[in-house]
Amino acid sequence: MSRMIFVNLPVADLARSRAFYEALGFTNEPRFSDDSGAAMVWSDTIFVMILTHDKWKGFTDRPIPPTTSSEVSLALSLDSRAAVDAMVAAGAAHGGTADINPVQDHGFMYGRDLLDPDGHVWGPFWMDPAVAAGEAAVPEPSL
Repeated sequence: MSRMIFVNLPVADLARSRAFYEALGFTNEPRFSDDSGAAMVWSDTIFVMILTHDKWKGFTDRPIPPTTSSEVSLALSLDSRAAVDAMVAAGAAHGGTADINPVQDHGFMYGRDLLDPDGHVWGPFWMDPAVAAGEAAVPEPSL
């Protein structure tokens, strides 16, 4: 079996969060979803479990951080700069906040940050495939 990652996130409004993640291109896996949480699939090995606050509290006694704080930023690789822009636009149109941090454009790599409705940071990015594969060097930064 391949190694997998399940990112668990507390959400205040499950329906709103599910609509947000579906707008980004995630699909719902109904076998692992109910009225207390939803399994949102990014790929065969990456899932985001959005959980109501009550469900989340069944996993930990630690407090849910306020939406004004960040404890992690989750990056998603995409196929093009246009795909990055489209994901950020879709997220902003479905309750998220676009460009909560400055846009990063290094020529060979391009990324933007998107805040979901509950304050979780997502960083869709594109990287030149030749650089990502090690077939081309990372360009020197221009001064």
